[in-house]
Amino acid sequence: MKSPFKKLLRLISDEAGPTAVEYAAMIMLVILVCLTGITAIGQLTATRFEQSKTSVQDVIDARP
Repeated sequence: MKSPFKKLLRLISDEAGPTAVEYAAMIMLVILVCLTGITAIGQLTATRFEQSKTSVQDVIDARP
């Protein structure tokens, strides 16, 4: 049977836990960047559609 000290050393030297945390942090950052990009693109698109709507409305209003 292994001594408690050897089990503790093996637990401390195991890198599976920190690696999983690092991967989770990287995935979180990727998701955050994607959501930020999607939000920015959505806001730009909404602005362009609003400008187009205003331009079309101006042309319609200018008709005799």
